[in-house]
Amino acid sequence: MVKLMKILLVGGGGREHAIGEALVKAGAELYVVSRHRNPGLLRFAGEYGIAKETDVGKVLEFALNWGVDLAFIGPEAPLDAGVVDVLWEGGIPAIGPSKDAAKLETDKAFARAFMERNRIPGRKLFQVFDDPSRMRAWIDDFGGPVVVKPLGLTGGKGVKVVGYQLRDNGEAKAYAEELIERDGKVLVEERTDGVEFTFQVFSDGRKAVPMPLVQDYPHAYEGDEGPITGGMGSYSCAGHLLPFITRKDYERAFETLKATIRAMRKEGTPYRGILYGQFMLGKDGPVLIEYNARFGDPEAMNVLPLLRTPLTEIAEGMVDGNLKGAKFEEKATVVKYLAPKGYPVNPLRGTRLEVDEEAIVGEGARLYYASLDENFTILGSRALAVVGIADSLEEAERIASAGIKHVHGEVFYRRDVGTERSVEKRIRVIREFRRDFEPNPC
Repeated sequence: MVKLMKILLVGGGGREHAIGEALVKAGAELYVVSRHRNPGLLRFAGEYGIAKETDVGKVLEFALNWGVDLAFIGPEAPLDAGVVDVLWEGGIPAIGPSKDAAKLETDKAFARAFMERNRIPGRKLFQVFDDPSRMRAWIDDFGGPVVVKPLGLTGGKGVKVVGYQLRDNGEAKAYAEELIERDGKVLVEERTDGVEFTFQVFSDGRKAVPMPLVQDYPHAYEGDEGPITGGMGSYSCAGHLLPFITRKDYERAFETLKATIRAMRKEGTPYRGILYGQFMLGKDGPVLIEYNARFGDPEAMNVLPLLRTPLTEIAEGMVDGNLKGAKFEEKATVVKYLAPKGYPVNPLRGTRLEVDEEAIVGEGARLYYASLDENFTILGSRALAVVGIADSLEEAERIASAGIKHVHGEVFYRRDVGTERSVEKRIRVIREFRRDFEPNPC
């Protein structure tokens, strides 16, 4: 058994602020390594090291110097760099998949081929191309609208969908050709219509322990308009489902993730850490859009404040292969991210935010810092998130909106995240192919 006393957290965004808060709440002594000093994590950390999260040698050096018992990896880039492998080799257990297991997220071609050969439910039609003429011919033969994806990490950006960022398959071909010229290869998939949702689980390499379902708002502007971002906000419901998800839908999506963990173990790359499935609920049920090999950002801020089981206990179970379970409060949550003006295309940098933390807490809201340094200077990505938690979605949204009023600066946010009107819009999409559907309360 690992005695969890000192824990190293790698990463300094809003997701990591939520992870750090949960670890400290569970009794951990926290140490942090990230590219900038997160104002919230600074208050928790016994020591704070500044380094690129992908500099795995430096991360290990900090971990050994501080004598940590365990490391918890927040973002995806250090997973791709092999930080988990290096830490384990250095004698430090780490929460997160190995470099090979993280390919579920970091190599989209690997992920689709893995699903195909293991007959994982929820598969999509796809092809990987390095030849523009073959790519164009496949799109012509397929005939329907497609999705074009870079093969590596995109930070929630770079994926383009016909009917949204692309007008037609002609534009899809041109964009795919650009990616072939830039990266050597491109992934082209069928477009699946419906409503997206996030399903996150803890895994010890054998078992999957589910978290409440969450829905993200990836578009920059209200009404689901504008470019795709890392996520402008998200919500979850008190019953841990979503208004448009039936119990059967839930079980089918859960089986996709459980089958993934079984197949990873069978292939000799057991998956330990957080596995996050981005699903599209369409007319044929839930289809996996993509895997992510870590907590979602913002979705971590929906689920971790509700976690009743100590995160240290869950972490111990994941590294020891003896994960017991996880309990969550039955509350609704709404996360609203504030991003610098111009985000994500040409974000403002270098200006300062004024944050009245006492007033935000007084509204009943929670605050998580992200791309903001210790002087409250905006660094160019989503700056901070305000979270409302309540018995109903309506009240959680009200609390989050009230908290945002106490943040001042060159930032914007989506006012429609978690509102009744935006949720009803998603329910209407489901009713187009499920006429008798009755939504769940939220």
